[in-house]
Amino acid sequence: MLSIYNLSVSYGDHQVLKGASLEVRPGDIHGVLGMNGAGKTTFFEAIYGRVNRLAGDCTLEGLPVQRSDIAYLETESFFYPMLTGKEHLRLCAVSNRGFDIDGWNKLFQLPLSQLSDTYSSGMKQKLALMGALATGRRVLILDEPFNGIDLESSEVLYQVLNHLRSQGRYILLSSHIMETLTNTCDAISYLQGGLFVRTYAKEAYPDMQLQIRKSLQGKIGNLLEGLQ
Repeated sequence: MLSIYNLSVSYGDHQVLKGASLEVRPGDIHGVLGMNGAGKTTFFEAIYGRVNRLAGDCTLEGLPVQRSDIAYLETESFFYPMLTGKEHLRLCAVSNRGFDIDGWNKLFQLPLSQLSDTYSSGMKQKLALMGALATGRRVLILDEPFNGIDLESSEVLYQVLNHLRSQGRYILLSSHIMETLTNTCDAISYLQGGLFVRTYAKEAYPDMQLQIRKSLQGKIGNLLEGLQ
């Protein structure tokens, strides 16, 4: 079990997380849903150890989580300049020599001999995803992995996620698009006010979508009143 308990994080006087907790079972894809500014990325970075926690613990199968346990796909990935796509992947796979770069690229179809600086945004997103896979780590944190990729690549990603599920990986996944999460995840937790206010099982997804849409429609309707 990947257990995240009572994570609290502040930036100055602004407390972003106020005791966020959830659990992920091996082989589960757990979705994290929330509005802009809800703290999804901060939650991921607190697990990864990139931001300091005011409080909270993260354990993997009873032991403290280490960075070496986690592959983290960020919303904006960094690539070293003047490296080809293949050179980037070789760096990512330095501790996972069995990673088949050419085999995986049959799925993603990237020009790996070209400099990554020349890639389009969608190609960079696919390279970053391949880099996360190349680490071979048990925990994958995927922050908006569907951003910028086309229809075919989205379907590849769905199939890759199912493949990782079958390997017993622990996967945390965020998206602004509810349908992306409902089509992929075994459970979805809704982050609001610095806490996970509810975790939805698959059978509750229709209720979740209805509740969130009603809330947003009411908010938008109030703002539209009186506008010409």
